[in-house]
Amino acid sequence: MDLVYWLMLLKAPRIGTRTFYKILKVFETPEAVFLASESERKKSGLFRQETLKFLTQNDTSLVQADLDWAQADGCHILTLIDKDYPEQLKTIMDPPPILYVRGDVVCLSKPQLAIVGSRNPSVGGKQHAYDFAQLLAHLDIVVISGMASGIDASAHIGALEANAQTIAVCGTGLDRIYPAKHKALAHQISTKGALISEFCIGTSPLANNFPRRNRIISGLSLGTLVVEASIKSGTMITAKLAAEQGKEVFAIPSSIHNPLSQGCHQLIKQGAKLVENIDDILDELQLNLPIQKNNSIISTKESNDHPSVLLKYLSYNAINIDEIVERSNLSPQVVTQELLLLELEHRVVRINGSSYVLTK
Repeated sequence: MDLVYWLMLLKAPRIGTRTFYKILKVFETPEAVFLASESERKKSGLFRQETLKFLTQNDTSLVQADLDWAQADGCHILTLIDKDYPEQLKTIMDPPPILYVRGDVVCLSKPQLAIVGSRNPSVGGKQHAYDFAQLLAHLDIVVISGMASGIDASAHIGALEANAQTIAVCGTGLDRIYPAKHKALAHQISTKGALISEFCIGTSPLANNFPRRNRIISGLSLGTLVVEASIKSGTMITAKLAAEQGKEVFAIPSSIHNPLSQGCHQLIKQGAKLVENIDDILDELQLNLPIQKNNSIISTKESNDHPSVLLKYLSYNAINIDEIVERSNLSPQVVTQELLLLELEHRVVRINGSSYVLTK
């Protein structure tokens, strides 16, 4: 029955997270707010008539959809005082009083690293997100992100394809998937790891929801890795929140000609750790890892890559195959063969049919 009052109080008009906690300092429990007299409520700072009217009506039918949702397999509603509520999230200034979870609640308390970035990244950016997610997954670090298109999705997929858990923080109620094209991805995440949200069942993807979601991404993680981002973006908000929460901020540099490098470069100027490989992250986090860093996947991959003569003619900007032939003075047959080998090693990606771009 206590859960009903937690849900009810958060549905009250004009009561956000901070007001919720102010009220609890006076009444100690949400149930006590509903059992109090109007004069007692006013003494606690609740003066708005629409709020007082809502508390007086005490209409529990308003939270029935949430309660019904929680009856389904794998669906949980955690309050701040629940034993499964992640301790890491409690350390931020305004932790969500309630978390809706679809999936494994235990993974919320495991070591996590956020990977975030542009919704419209470069081919190389997507590959970076995927590769770092795989590396972290093999080190038993849970990858957390926001399930948006682009970098977020690549990070989740990288973790899943490493047969590891990943967490997606949503800006909607968990009965709604946003973006809708990620319905299958959301199912995979909830089956292997967890989908979480602070928003009640039925909440639509409103613009104001996503900055609030971002504080949970950074709050749950030990640090935030920014792969690609423009200066004015939700990714930069997440990085700012991470810094304010005392968390590590990491950024991958890129070409000065890549507009999506601007956010990362600004973060590095402001003190974020420049990341070139997984060791740059692990050195800062100083975790007790199940395997030695020097035996990490990134070293194994690099040792298997063949020393291609084409590498010095390629870049992180797209180059047409005819231009590669002209630059290298090699025959089209040799260039084609070398590019195929590099593509199989995931060191280049072909785009627009006949152009290539480095991924690492």
